[in-house]
Amino acid sequence: MARIPVAALVWTLVFLAVLIWSGIGPRDRATWVLEVLPAVIGLLLVAWCVVRFPLTPMLYWLILVHAVILMVGGHYTYAEVPLFDWFGDWFGWERNNYDKLGHFAQGFVPALVARELVIRLEVFARSGWRAFFVVCFCLAFSAFYELIEWWVALASEEAAESFLGTQGYVWDTQSDMAWALAGAILALLTLGKLQDRQIAALGRR
Repeated sequence: MARIPVAALVWTLVFLAVLIWSGIGPRDRATWVLEVLPAVIGLLLVAWCVVRFPLTPMLYWLILVHAVILMVGGHYTYAEVPLFDWFGDWFGWERNNYDKLGHFAQGFVPALVARELVIRLEVFARSGWRAFFVVCFCLAFSAFYELIEWWVALASEEAAESFLGTQGYVWDTQSDMAWALAGAILALLTLGKLQDRQIAALGRR
């Protein structure tokens, strides 16, 4: 019987622990389902990748961090995460900015997922086109998520305010996409070389 790698066991235990905590008495159950569903889908995709298309170690951990951000936001709702209320007091913010962390991660992590896929599947011959595609993909992904938020708001007035998390900010949608764009660009600039080395190591296995 094959032994489960320690890293995979730790990853799974952290994910399940945060998921269970997140689901115990959330501020709004409907919002919790909407916010946590992408993390659960991510868990299923990671399980598939482990068996069929192993990813780089860095990417697995970044996906876990993103999932934790989603689950914490789902538990409290994005406008009421206590830590960012404290930050708001310290920095004089007029709103809880946890949602901006979520949208930054929405650009940062998918950028590296997309980058790894296009490199390993040899989609582009030139790195410049690859980077351009990744940034465009993240912007499109962010825009589609904003559409989902809009559809939820139209379908359920009760869950709309906590799911949207606009907190009265008229430019919330544009700001969310800008944070996702910043996350995508920063991911490419800071972790591209590390990802290249880990992709090369995968190829040598």
